[in-house]
Amino acid sequence: MNTIAIVDYGMGNFHSVARALQAAAPDADIKICNKPEDIDRASRVVFPGQGAMRDCMRTLNESGLREAVVRAAHNKPLLGVCVGEQMLFSQSEEGNVPCLDIFPGKVKRFAGPQYASHGQSGQEQELLKVPHMGWNRVEQVQAHALWAGIPDHSHFYFVHSYYVEPEDPALTVGVSHYGVGFTCAIAAANIFAIQFHPEKSASHGLRLYRNFVDWNP
Repeated sequence: MNTIAIVDYGMGNFHSVARALQAAAPDADIKICNKPEDIDRASRVVFPGQGAMRDCMRTLNESGLREAVVRAAHNKPLLGVCVGEQMLFSQSEEGNVPCLDIFPGKVKRFAGPQYASHGQSGQEQELLKVPHMGWNRVEQVQAHALWAGIPDHSHFYFVHSYYVEPEDPALTVGVSHYGVGFTCAIAAANIFAIQFHPEKSASHGLRLYRNFVDWNP
């Protein structure tokens, strides 16, 4: 059976992710895991996160799960969600915190205030609040197995003030716009990671989770 470990290091909506995965893949064995050996035994791993980066990295290190996550990132399908995506990069502007450095790049804050242009002339300006909260379109800039069955420019649900800026633009497979364009999905080899929340994104989010369960990179 396909065993999926959801990494529980104390900073994430693990139960919501588990419920969404179970709805998307009732045939899978889904476990919320707080022991390295359980993550090592799983066939694939979901790495969620929410909250301040300093707290996320501290609790990940204190939990004893850091090395298990790094091992998973090198040898099995891994899905990073929200801060779980951000933690894969080198460093965050939020507190100038070193992250896992699996991918070179920074986690940057939306420079405020953000504005969106409207009208044919683009002269009408709308003030956008930070954090970015709510539904937003995702442009699929590269084809990927996890986009299967999800129309380009579909809406997904976001809650964040920071976003990743990879050094290698080839990592970016999805972008969104909130005053500025930003990377909201990255992929390389066995890793796919996203800024938005599939578990809060209705049918498209469930489809993405199902695609992850079926993915064989």
